[in-house]
Amino acid sequence: MIKGSDLSNQDERLAVEFCGMKFSTPQVLLSGCVGFGEEYTRIEGFSNRDVGAICLKGTTGTARPGNAPHRVTETPAGMINAIGLQNPGAPYVVDKILPTLDFEETRFIANVSGSTVEEYIEVTRLFDASPIDAIEINISCPNVKEGGVAFGNDPEMSARVVEACRAATSKPLITKLSPNQTDIAENARRCIDAGTDAFAVINTLMGMAIDIEQRTPIIGNNQGGLSGPAIKPVALLKTHQVYQVCKGHNIPIIGQGGITSAEDAIEFMIAGASAVGIGTALFYDPLICPKINAGLVEYMERHGMSEIAQLTGTLVLN
Repeated sequence: MIKGSDLSNQDERLAVEFCGMKFSTPQVLLSGCVGFGEEYTRIEGFSNRDVGAICLKGTTGTARPGNAPHRVTETPAGMINAIGLQNPGAPYVVDKILPTLDFEETRFIANVSGSTVEEYIEVTRLFDASPIDAIEINISCPNVKEGGVAFGNDPEMSARVVEACRAATSKPLITKLSPNQTDIAENARRCIDAGTDAFAVINTLMGMAIDIEQRTPIIGNNQGGLSGPAIKPVALLKTHQVYQVCKGHNIPIIGQGGITSAEDAIEFMIAGASAVGIGTALFYDPLICPKINAGLVEYMERHGMSEIAQLTGTLVLN
């Protein structure tokens, strides 16, 4: 059975099914960009009903203070961030934050992070026993037991985390794939075999910015995740590559990376995404979501489409 959401303020043609959930629109607000769902509710004109789902901030087993500043810097056509998973810990999120969220307005997705497989299991179990709609696992975190190698950059470690989380929850499991690896398609195959229900493609690329007067990195962590329009061509290609693996398994994709317009969202859906992630664009236009919805509706009307889901995977290769 598909979990419903109130579509009274939204065009029914924008609704998509994602892992058995009904999203009122294909837009998903990305983890780290809207806190724990409350940051944009205080902006006049913003409505959770404009989006299909909201990914909460990355959450670990215990509270983390995050990295030293600077944590964010703007770059040409993008942004670098190294927040360091600052969060109050999963028990606090489950007990104090989730009860404040209106699950009738939109779907809420937890983002699980960790430094060990055991931590992923612990956090996943906590969210499994909560009202959260789905769980996204951030496998770009460094594995402290393996010398700091990111789980997501190694297919074997990625599959190990997915398999462990799959055993810890019956909720839809979304694996967030890193672009900082050799073969994203092979990683996707391994994660499907391990039990993932969906993918988020892609996480940020690693980047650096330098203060030329001080000759030091601007970011306190020296490097960080690059997001924004600069990464869109890479994200589109990775979405297309992962879709080739997913389409025979009925595994949906949230395509993300540099989406700032309806045209961008449409490109990702044509490449194979069932939903699209909005992140960096929110920082300079927090009311961008209704604009994207309007553009999607206009495109459907122009092309005689009855629902936006008809776009997914319609790319015709040369």
